[in-house]
Order: sequence, then structure tokens, then C-alpha cells
Amino acid sequence: MKEEQKVSLTIDGRKVTVPEGMSVLEAARHAGVDIPSLCYLKGVNEVGTCRICVVEIEGSKNLQASCTYPVSEGLVVRTNTKRVLKARRTVLQLLLSEHPQDCLTCYRNTNCELQAMAHRFNIVEIPFHGERTTFPNDDKSVAVMREPSKCIRCRRCIGVCSAIQTAYVYSATHRGFESIISPAFGMSLDDVACITCGQCANVCPTAAIHEPDNTSQVWDALNDPEKYVIVQVAPSVRVTLGEEFGFPIGSVVTGQMVAALRKMGFAKVFDTDFTADLTIMEEGYEFLQKLKAGGPFPHLSSCSPGWIKFCEHFYPEFLDCVSTVKSPHSMFGALAKTYHAEKVGIDPAKMVVVSVMPCTAKKYELNRPEMNDSGFKDVDIAITTRELARMIRQAGIDFANLPEEEFDTPMGIASGAGLIFGATGGVIEAALRTIYEITTGKELPLPQYVQSLRGMDGLKQAEVELPQGKIRVAIAHGTGNARMLLEKIKSGEVYHFVEIMGCPGGCVGGGGQPILPLRRGWEGTIDYRMDRADSLYKAEKELPYRKSHENPAVKKLYEEFLGHPLSEKAHKLLHTSYTPRSRYPKGIPQVYALPEPAVYEQ
Repeated sequence: MKEEQKVSLTIDGRKVTVPEGMSVLEAARHAGVDIPSLCYLKGVNEVGTCRICVVEIEGSKNLQASCTYPVSEGLVVRTNTKRVLKARRTVLQLLLSEHPQDCLTCYRNTNCELQAMAHRFNIVEIPFHGERTTFPNDDKSVAVMREPSKCIRCRRCIGVCSAIQTAYVYSATHRGFESIISPAFGMSLDDVACITCGQCANVCPTAAIHEPDNTSQVWDALNDPEKYVIVQVAPSVRVTLGEEFGFPIGSVVTGQMVAALRKMGFAKVFDTDFTADLTIMEEGYEFLQKLKAGGPFPHLSSCSPGWIKFCEHFYPEFLDCVSTVKSPHSMFGALAKTYHAEKVGIDPAKMVVVSVMPCTAKKYELNRPEMNDSGFKDVDIAITTRELARMIRQAGIDFANLPEEEFDTPMGIASGAGLIFGATGGVIEAALRTIYEITTGKELPLPQYVQSLRGMDGLKQAEVELPQGKIRVAIAHGTGNARMLLEKIKSGEVYHFVEIMGCPGGCVGGGGQPILPLRRGWEGTIDYRMDRADSLYKAEKELPYRKSHENPAVKKLYEEFLGHPLSEKAHKLLHTSYTPRSRYPKGIPQVYALPEPAVYEQ
């Protein structure tokens, strides 16, 4: 193995030794020197556009962007000279002179990197005045909204959408004051192959990209005496919501979360983990049917709406392999308006189902025309973890000091298998726990598989011996990794069961999760997604049931209502179909579209 080459340089009078190939910015941070930046995302966006990270390099006449300047032996760097500080302040003032001055009413107020940078550099006045360039908002998409006038052209959205998700939605267009980061031809996100994952919103330093706010719809429903309003909460929300209230990353706040939702006025507080268990039952038996029939393989998971839309746009040839099982979120809505409505004697027309999700794509999913098999829209409103936090604050609830409460029954009873759905690899692990036990009569020897099924590797795989023979399973998270895996399959690689999550890390890294400061989040020394996932795995060990087929509420549901997995009623309410979609912008001839994206390992 080739030995890593090191170089020594001097940063602010201090000698630093780092690996060759590092940028000056990375070297400085390695040495504990905090060079500010607004565009840099390690490994994703290293383009030097914002110019906030400029430094003086001895022997160089001009200031240099430290995020793109490579280290070299003997280099002398100064990061805080008068000239450097003046340049940074001037750049910030220029950015602010073009920026809307609506901080108090802005979506990202108090959690905006531009705002924080202005505070850091004590920007109390803007000497540059003139006409501002304004652009119309793009609010056609139900899942992701753009406010281009708040864009600082950092290109992070381009980086994450292209390098991580490989959806290639964004690009830079025009020049000078008219320059803008947008979808091709200035079109709406709703008119291009946006997969609605929201990862662009997670990395945007301002409020130029964010989810539409649906909290007012929830308050309206809660304040309507004619409505019976219930809520379901996704697995990962309980390990991320606390971050909005100062808890350490990965804190489990299930009890406080349930208590807060009850205080807000929901008639019932249920757990999406319940229908995650049900998903395993339906999908597990669906997979066993495919095994018996000899295919079609690979069997592809269907829980992530961002991944499903990616498949519809970019890999429609695989749609016949995708599980027909709805996501747990949609499954819950269909059962709430049938099974639960019958149980409590409520007219489903008066029922409002609210979902708290880690995901912006759920806002898109609930509006799909297929999601109404109960005779009503399965789910009425989806809000993100961030939106729930805003509602809790708006209600004046002291979240940190709430006494813990439990979910309502029966649709709040769940197993540990349902809980780990929130992390990449969780669906496969949950499915194997049930499939293995159903077919062999024995428990899956979990320690044997943990290393290959868990963790943040972009691609994972394992082999499991069943009575029907050996099956190969694979896991990918983030659609860039999904693209790489699907290309391997097209080239002849054989897998039987494949789990794909649209967001990096799975739901714990969803596009609707709390936006962390870069030092704790994207550039943190510890992967915050892994911290969140670890908390899910720890929490699931404390539950009385560890496998979906052991969930007594699921058993009762089949006995009283559905009959058995894959029954006619189960198919009607819990299964769906998918639609091939063009990858090209609406109304644009294919000949003018961008070339096919390259596939490369991340």
C-alpha cells in the first residue's frame, strides 16, 4: 500500500503537517483555524464562488480562495490580516446589498448562514445601494419551493443534486446581475425531473430553497370542531426533533414528542412504525411469492417516495421489479380512513390525517392520484420535522420539560423492526428478520449480518441462506448510489432483494430534517446521520417486540380486517402502481436536453 505523502506549511505563524492534496481551507480547519465560507461543501462543492474564504499566500499578489488552493511544501498562509478581513467584509456587504431584507419574517431566520456570517463580521451597515435584482418565486411544486431572490449563487444545490443525487436538476444560467441557479431553461421544479428529495434545501445556506409551509393547514384542521384530526409520526423523527430544541444529535425524544402533539390538540397520536411492520408483512410475502415464481428480480423496495420518483424518471425499465406495497406513510392513511374509522365510528369524510415526516417527498407522494384507495385521499397533510418544531414553538410548549407520554393504540404499537426503517439498511434487516423466521422457523442470526447491513457505506450487500436457496441482498442510500447499483444490475450483477433510500443515510438524513450548522452537520468530524441511526438501533433493543410478525396489533389487524397478507382487501388498500416519467423538461424536445449523466463511484 502506497504511503500517504505529507507536506508542511505555515498557517498564521503555526507549522502544520497535512496530507498532500488537501486544500488550504481543509488544512486550516485541521489545525483548528476557522476560515469562513458560504459555498464550500467538502467533497461536493469546492468551487470557490463565494470568496468569503480568501487568504493571503506569501508570494502571491492576489488573495486566493482557500477552498480551491492546494497545499504545498513550505507554503505560508495568513488567514486574518487586515486585507483579508476587509475583503471578506466587502464581499458580505455586496451579497447583503442584493439580498432581500426580510430576516424577521424569513423561513430561515436564526438558522441562516448568511445571517450568521453577517453577525460574525459585525456587518451593521451596507454602503452599497442601488437597484436589486428580483426573481419570481417558484412555488408550483408541492414539495420544494424556490425563492431565487434569496440565492447567493453558492452552487451547493448544484453540487448535491449532481454529485450526490445525480438528478442534475440545477445549473447556473445567465451572467452578471441576471445570473441565477435554476432548473434548465428557467423552468419550475415541477416541470423537470426533480425527485423532490429536498437535499438541496438541506444544504442551501439561506432560504432560497425550502419546503412549502403547511403548518397553517394543520392549525386550521385542529381548530375546526367538525374535523377529527389524527397524526402519525415517522420512525426517524423521534431521534431528530430534539435537535431543534437544543438536545444533542440523536437524542431520543419519543415521549416528549407524543406529549407535545397531544397538547397541540390531535385526537389520536399514532406511530408510522405500526405500518412499517405491516409493510414488512406485505412485502415479505410478496418477495416470497417472487422467489417461488422465479422473479422478476431484483425485488426493489418502495418505501422512499424520492427513490420511487427517481426510478420513474431515470430507470422506468425497473418499475416492474419495484414492490407494489405502498410506503408506510400512505398505508397508514388508507387504514386510518377504513379500519380506524370503523373502530371509532367516525365518518372518514370528517377525518384529517396529518403526517410528520423527515421527508419533503412525502408532500409529493400524498398528492399522487394513486393514493386514494380508501375512497378518500390517504393522507391529507404532510409536515416535516422542521415544520413540527415551528408548530411546537408557536404553541408555546416547553418541549424540553414535557413529561413523557405513549402513542395511542392500536396503531401506535410497533416492533423494533418498524423503528429501524428510519436508517439505511433498516428495511432489509427488518424484512430478513421476518422472511428468515417464516421460512426456517429460526431467528435470523443478527450479529452475523449487522456489519454488512448497517452503517453509512454507500453500497452494502450480503448473502442469506434460505430453504429456497441462497439470496443476495443489496442496500443503497442516496440516489447517486442507487444509480450506481442499478447500472451494476444492468451489467449483469444478480441481486434478489434490494433496498434503496432516496436520501443519504436514509430517513435520518431526509430533506425535511433539522438543518444543522455545517460544523455539526455536513463537515462534522462524526457523521451526524450515523449518530441518529445509532439511536434508532439502541431504542429498538428496548422494545418488547423485535420482529414485525410478532406485533400483536398487526396480527389483530389481519384477523379483524385484512384477512391475511396479500389478500384482496390488502391489495386494494395497501398496494399501488407506478408511472414512467420523462427525464426531460416539459415541452422541451429531447434533442435539446442535457446529455446523460455520467455514473461514477461516490
